[in-house]
Amino acid sequence: MDLDAYVLAHAHEWQRLEELAHRRKLTGAESDELVERYQQVATHLSVVRTSAPDGSLVAHLSSVLARARNRAVGTRVSTWSGVASFFTERFPAALYRLRWWWLGCLAANVVVTAVMLLWLLDNPQVEQSLMSPAEVDQLVNNDFESYYSEYAASHFAFQVWVNNAWVAALCLALGILGLPVVYLLFQNIANLAIIGSVMHRHDHGQHFWGLLLPHGLLELTAVFVAGGVGLRLFWSWVEPGSLTRAQSIAREGRTAGTVTMGLVVVLFVSGVIEGFVTPSGLPTEVRVGIGVVAELAFLAYVFVLGRQAVRRGVTGDVDGRYLEDRVATQE
Repeated sequence: MDLDAYVLAHAHEWQRLEELAHRRKLTGAESDELVERYQQVATHLSVVRTSAPDGSLVAHLSSVLARARNRAVGTRVSTWSGVASFFTERFPAALYRLRWWWLGCLAANVVVTAVMLLWLLDNPQVEQSLMSPAEVDQLVNNDFESYYSEYAASHFAFQVWVNNAWVAALCLALGILGLPVVYLLFQNIANLAIIGSVMHRHDHGQHFWGLLLPHGLLELTAVFVAGGVGLRLFWSWVEPGSLTRAQSIAREGRTAGTVTMGLVVVLFVSGVIEGFVTPSGLPTEVRVGIGVVAELAFLAYVFVLGRQAVRRGVTGDVDGRYLEDRVATQE
């Protein structure tokens, strides 16, 4: 083998791997490239050792590979810097990149809920077929409000968090199938519309919104985010674009994983509000105001931090955060 010709043919690949290994931060695409370059240069080193051993070249390529491997190890998500990067870059970037999917899901659900609520108010016979007069009286005068204060605030907040996290997780896990997400969302808003219409019909509409809005704004937004991202996962194999179906599903699946982990925290916040603010003795305006502030903070998080992260090339793809394992298994 002509060693000089081999070096000339592959020197740019070695230089590129060395450049990536020296970078402080890598985007998802650059992380993938680092793994690919690592494999290529490892093959080149094997060829050089076998066909044209050269001590200085072997030492140089070994050094480049070691630096690249250390760079991969340095990106593990178990570090505090990785956690901080997740919440300041990867999660908001995923939300921002997929914003039209979950904003569309949110808008569609709000419209459908409003239509159902108005239709139920115009058709009282439906309420009568769903609930007996005794059940309606129990709901209006006792059950709806006591739901928020029946248990200790800390216990109730945890219960709410687990329940909503489960609903969001189902939307994301079943997103690949499409229709189950639509069914879950419909069940959620149908219950909301039915209870809302009953409360309005019996002159408790203000009471209904006063108890729902403090936590419901952020809580329902999180559920609609999960629904929108789940539907995007479904669409990734229906219309993969320039990628193969496997690549498209893998990319959106990893992004859905990012959203799943981030929503755990968002739903925890909404659960705390539901457990401690909603049943509190604060004036209704204050409680609703807290809910509005939480919702605006979430939107600012997405459209300020998320947009900035996307402009830096972050996509929400979690694959790059497991480079050490990928290098170890592909080496």
